[in-house]
Amino acid sequence: MLTPTRPRHRLAVALTALGVLLTGAALQTTTAAPAHAATTHRVLFDNGHAETAGNADWIISTSQPNPLSEDSSPSSDTDWTGALSSWGVALQKTGDYSLDTLPSGSKLTYGGTSATDLSNFDTLVLPEPNTLFTTAEKTAIMTFVKNGGGLFMISDHTGADRNNDGYDAVKILNDLMTNNSVDSTDPFGFSIDSLNISSGYPAAISDSTNAVLHGSFGTVTKSLIANGTTATLKPADNSAVKGLLYRSGYSGNTGAFFATSTFGSGKVAFWGDSSPIDDGTGQSGNTLYDGWNDTGATNAALALNATEWLSS
Repeated sequence: MLTPTRPRHRLAVALTALGVLLTGAALQTTTAAPAHAATTHRVLFDNGHAETAGNADWIISTSQPNPLSEDSSPSSDTDWTGALSSWGVALQKTGDYSLDTLPSGSKLTYGGTSATDLSNFDTLVLPEPNTLFTTAEKTAIMTFVKNGGGLFMISDHTGADRNNDGYDAVKILNDLMTNNSVDSTDPFGFSIDSLNISSGYPAAISDSTNAVLHGSFGTVTKSLIANGTTATLKPADNSAVKGLLYRSGYSGNTGAFFATSTFGSGKVAFWGDSSPIDDGTGQSGNTLYDGWNDTGATNAALALNATEWLSS
């Protein structure tokens, strides 16, 4: 007879289904959910504007665009060749950063297909540029920042024209801020002073909540100025501008050696001298000085914390 077998069949099906459910539940309780991948901060260092002219060697590595081609696992500043190698290696060792260099002869772009197009990065570092940015490049930089990018501008003293083309970093960076197609009405809220300050140790303001002064790379107390300049702040033009380190005897809107601001959805940092980022190592033939490890300052913490803040 067929009738008695139907309940047994239904029971078997029910037990099988229950077993599947229990097995699935067991798997759900014993298998950990995949961890979220850590955010990789993408940083582009500019070498397309005579950053190695004269005695300057403002590169993280001679291998460009990718420094990992010189050494894929650097442990010291000499594993990469360049006066900014300490900066690059310190970021690389965290495992949280992807670094590239815009090679000499290349142009900055935004929204293009190049591997070094700014749309592929979180932060752009301009380490004492010595040639003017083209009209298209200035549009690219300003649009990049406006749309959420981080911009790190590092100047030097007035007259530091290393390639003798009539333009130093002071003129070039001021031109970027005042002569562009995106916003030329003092968009960042500061201008760079035409000064040559021979020496000093600009001190940090007291602000325990500031991520640049108190970041994961350490606490910033002072920086080094060895023939550099400062900025004049104009909070009426941009209320977000803030001086973080000041030349001795200065405060408020004058004598800012390190300042930050915002523009659109992006962030901006300014440093008045390239001496603090020089680690004393680089390509042969250059006269370099170790400002990165200057014992009277905390330049490494300042550079690294600022990069983190700009990239986050």
